[in-house]
Amino acid sequence: MSDKTLSSLEGGERITTLESHIIESQREIPGASGAFSTLLSSIGLASKIISREVRRAGLFDILGLTGDTNVQGERVTKLDIYSHNLLARMMSRCGQVCGMASEEHPDFMPVSSDLPRGRYLVCFDPLDGSSNIDVNAAIGTIFGIWRSKSSPEDCTEKDVLQSGNEIVGAGYIIYGSSTIFVYSSGRGVHGFTLDPSIGEFLLSHRDIRTPKRAKIYSCNEGNSYRWNDEGMRRFVSYLKSENNATGKPYSGRYIGSLVADFHRNLLDGGVFIYPGDKKKPGGKLRLLFEAAPLAYICEQAGGAASTGWERMLDITPKKLHHRVPLIIGSRLDVEDGERFMQGQPLPGEAAAALTGIK
Repeated sequence: MSDKTLSSLEGGERITTLESHIIESQREIPGASGAFSTLLSSIGLASKIISREVRRAGLFDILGLTGDTNVQGERVTKLDIYSHNLLARMMSRCGQVCGMASEEHPDFMPVSSDLPRGRYLVCFDPLDGSSNIDVNAAIGTIFGIWRSKSSPEDCTEKDVLQSGNEIVGAGYIIYGSSTIFVYSSGRGVHGFTLDPSIGEFLLSHRDIRTPKRAKIYSCNEGNSYRWNDEGMRRFVSYLKSENNATGKPYSGRYIGSLVADFHRNLLDGGVFIYPGDKKKPGGKLRLLFEAAPLAYICEQAGGAASTGWERMLDITPKKLHHRVPLIIGSRLDVEDGERFMQGQPLPGEAAAALTGIK
């Protein structure tokens, strides 16, 4: 729609679209050129198209496996490939990106020399939680944006090997009962729900703040026997223990889609746990495509993210598909998890809950 600030049919109150919010935020930055806004708008458009394909996947035989595996050794679904190709094409042609990296592709992807290039680098997981596609559970897209340290013409894989502290923007899109686009550019976290009747993302969650502590934990406890660290098993036992002083026991909620679990915990509070295990000692989740972008969003909303030993945003990747363990969510819950991992005592009355935990 040409008018990006809409009036509702009832009452005439102002309704803010994703594009108008991006433009308004741009005006607050001295010297902003509009390049970052153009890039975010391109991601927004791509997510609308992916949302459409997710909604009609069963009708058009997009569901199912391609028969291939990605760089992680995971089976690839047709929608994974579709989403990867769409995002890569949109980023390449928006004129603001010099290179990209995708969870579905083994190598760094520079923008072709015959296309206009910009100063930004984008890392993305095109369809997180894709194993949930065939059962109609929530899935999503995750992205992080960095500035290239080299000129647009000279950027290489080394330019994208930056820590999360150098992210200039990040976000995710969740394709669930509704499609929601959540992003931050360093000025808080905001969520926009897609209204399919007008094809616009409308501001639905202004300045998201995650609770400091909550009563939800999210992890695949079926894998706990393989976890490397005994401290993490003790932490989960602690969360499930009865203790009135700390408001426990916690409730377990696990969807098996990082975006969906993270989104619920971001809004309602909670801690998501994915430690290293005997199969993947260094962790399973990818730093550049999943952990760092979500850690950036979480910290912007008042939460925290850690490996259990190190703040997530402080980690500089050693390679494109660098993996990490992840504890992310409500700040006080993440801090408790770190204490268990590091063998440190809990503060105050919370220590009473340790009685009988092995």
